[in-house]
Amino acid sequence: MSTKPTLLTEPFLQLPTESSVRVVWFTDFAGSRHTVTYGAELSRKAIAHTTQLSRTREDAASKLAKKYSGLTVRPIWRHEAEVTGLKPDQPAPYQVTSVREDGMAVSSETYTLAAKPSPGKPLKILLTSDHQIKPLVAANLQKVVETIGQVDLVLFAGDLVNVADRASEWFDDECGGSLFPALQGRACYELEKNGIKTRYKGGAIIQNAPMYTAIGNHEVMGRFSTKESLNEQFYNTVPHNVGEGSFYDAVLNASRSADPIATDKELVAKRKEWVKDHSFNTDTYEEIFTLPQSPQGGKRYYAETFGDMRLVVLYITNVWRTPSLAADAKGKYQERDQDIKDTHARENWGWGQHLFEPIAKGSPQHNWLEQELNSPTFKQAKYKLVMFHHPPHSLGENIVPAYTDPVQIMATEEVAVKPDASRRFASLGNQPPAPIDPSKPLKETVIKGIHYEYPKQDDYIIRDVVPLLEKANVQLVLYGHSHLWNRFMSPSGMHFLETSNVGNSYGAFVGDRKRNVPTGYKEEYAATGNPNGLKPIVPTIAPLLDAKKQPMPYIASNDITAFSIFDTGTGSISSYRFDIREPKSAVIKFDEFKLKP
Repeated sequence: MSTKPTLLTEPFLQLPTESSVRVVWFTDFAGSRHTVTYGAELSRKAIAHTTQLSRTREDAASKLAKKYSGLTVRPIWRHEAEVTGLKPDQPAPYQVTSVREDGMAVSSETYTLAAKPSPGKPLKILLTSDHQIKPLVAANLQKVVETIGQVDLVLFAGDLVNVADRASEWFDDECGGSLFPALQGRACYELEKNGIKTRYKGGAIIQNAPMYTAIGNHEVMGRFSTKESLNEQFYNTVPHNVGEGSFYDAVLNASRSADPIATDKELVAKRKEWVKDHSFNTDTYEEIFTLPQSPQGGKRYYAETFGDMRLVVLYITNVWRTPSLAADAKGKYQERDQDIKDTHARENWGWGQHLFEPIAKGSPQHNWLEQELNSPTFKQAKYKLVMFHHPPHSLGENIVPAYTDPVQIMATEEVAVKPDASRRFASLGNQPPAPIDPSKPLKETVIKGIHYEYPKQDDYIIRDVVPLLEKANVQLVLYGHSHLWNRFMSPSGMHFLETSNVGNSYGAFVGDRKRNVPTGYKEEYAATGNPNGLKPIVPTIAPLLDAKKQPMPYIASNDITAFSIFDTGTGSISSYRFDIREPKSAVIKFDEFKLKP
């Protein structure tokens, strides 16, 4: 420890109230005496509470100067102090200091914090999503600061990183574009276009402005393992009910036989941890951020007031599976052949593009949403915004199939098998095991194929969520997921904005460009356009032109990055673009519309 200590992140702001705000920062040492000094001449002090992240790791795919041959736990410590005694609209300077175990101290630069703004104060709010260490993110955020100056708040509609348990993606990826460095102006991402190399540092944003986030599919980790790579763990999600089934098979019976007097309370505790480790979790995301909480959903979905805005954040996202129909593809539309040959190997199934949190009518989240939308706080807000990750309207790839629970369809046949006294049970798919009488001839049902359908009429966002938002006079729905810019407006005047073309794009599916969708299925899956009816709106100021010189209602370029700003003083939402092929070119405002109070 002879070298001088450093902070893993600069401090950033979380959970402001009318008289306080949380200051959070990270180190790679436990240390002691982690403090925030603030106010005039930094004369006031707040002591931080320190915790260690429980699941942060690195592996061979981590992009770090230090190379990891396999899965390795990486200790990261989080420090949080609540700064109190603040008054609305009166910013104060602050600085954080951490002392390492050897007594050497390190301090941040001095930044500015504040309590929640008072109603009526004009604010500039950055609308963003889908950073994921993509190539253009640092340039995007640098241009935000150069164009707008310091924003007052960040709304982040999910997919902050690629693999949530990989520590370097949050803090210090060697490519220079990790989440915190890019949002704190400490990135060092080099882009080369047309033989010109340009380094971008991102923007010093969240040191001085709080951030509210929604969970995207990349904040969700799959089944926990001490052996498999982090990429494999990320993709290896199964529905909670499948994890519960494995609990009853592997834990409940063992507990009962090993300890006949095991209490139900002990088993409930085991069950909760088991199901999380054997299905999916958002532990690292929830440990990193201090967010508002709802009684039903905790940090996963919540509502908050900030200035004149009432913000509702929902947990609407599902696992991403490939649309490929190849025999070896564990996809959104099918299971791969090798995983269905063995009727006892359903732990290898992907279960289609399954949802992470129910949002259908009658679910806890939907009930909470109804209650929030009917609350006086929501009804009286000047601006009503709803943010989640999955798109209700989009020209992108990820709008298809419908946002609903996959319907599993099995193709089976019965084959004769010889009785076998060693086999006491036979199972099929997710059905309970059935007893076998070894003295009788047996026919066994064999799975020949599994595919998944997604009935469009059961799309929970379109069927159960959007009508609630329309009825509650929501003005803007913000989302991401498809890495492009496009927007829509319903007949009632509710706006839908996808402003996720921050780092790269997966394309817009219009004209001759078609999505990879199955044919011959019961359902019809839209190969082009927005499957949910609304037409995309052409930018109002400076749209890009297609090959025929016609204005395009989207941006889906890997050379042009876009960001959007909500100005609560005017009610306008302005979108800007920057062409990284011309690093000295100006940022162009290409679209603007207004929310009606």
